[in-house]
Amino acid sequence: MTRPVSFSTLGLPEAQHVDLWERHNARALIGLRCRSLGETRLDATEINLQLPNVHVARVIGSAHVVERSAAEIRRMPSDAVACYLNLADDAFFYHDDGVHLLRTGQLIVCDADRPFVRGFSKGLEELVVKVPRAVWREVGGPAVLAKPLVFDVDDGCVAARTFARMARRALRPGRSDTVDEQTLLGLLGSLVTGRPPALASVHLAMAKVYIDRHLNEPGLSAPRIARGVGISERHLSRVFAAGGTSVPQYLLGRRLESAHAALSAGGAATVAETAARCGFGSAAHFSHRFKERYGVRASDVLREARAAR
Repeated sequence: MTRPVSFSTLGLPEAQHVDLWERHNARALIGLRCRSLGETRLDATEINLQLPNVHVARVIGSAHVVERSAAEIRRMPSDAVACYLNLADDAFFYHDDGVHLLRTGQLIVCDADRPFVRGFSKGLEELVVKVPRAVWREVGGPAVLAKPLVFDVDDGCVAARTFARMARRALRPGRSDTVDEQTLLGLLGSLVTGRPPALASVHLAMAKVYIDRHLNEPGLSAPRIARGVGISERHLSRVFAAGGTSVPQYLLGRRLESAHAALSAGGAATVAETAARCGFGSAAHFSHRFKERYGVRASDVLREARAAR
């Protein structure tokens, strides 16, 4: 079973941080030259997961600049497309056609064998998905990616948000065995081509992300979810049924889970307010369903959580 592998410069000789970081990235991800900014040392950590067709990584680092020069590309070609999702602070991406200033929550997709410079003046936290060029073409990506593609994950389409969430989940401890690589690639294909995804698993993943994003809205319904994902209500019902549930059952379950987590934290003001914040239109209906699901009253969970604080 494939598991994430971690590497960090923390605890290593400070004078070797840059060299060891460059060597690690050349082996594990993409060959780059890097330098820290000012007198700041380079502290960096990377979690890598190699799946059969794609590589997923999470990178955290102090302020620095990286360059993939023409010489570095000739020395270590990747034959891949790189997807970088910025998770914290602004960054820049410089290539031969201009500069992109990337905000938190933006995804940039680029040809990893075209020169670029990336900078992180306040530090780096990102997700990386490296896709071999042959796989990129299979999902519908253009044969020549002359310019980087930029997507707003937080404000953009459901496919972008779902792609980002799946990449995050791939690197969680104990979750790598559940990564559906074909769904991840189907989302990427839909994202870069603008065409609706064909896989039912992609529709299901997108629907679940849409539900979580709108979970606190009492008016959330199967017709609205179907419209948000871009499929028919009948097809939406089919993809949930294939997973052994229905849209209303899944929606109720997620709302109850959200409410249980809030009550267990002990910070909720009242049970009724928790019910409203989790999308329940009736506090009485919420209390009945909660007791039915967990075997205890919601008020008891909240009281015990407050007593334990």
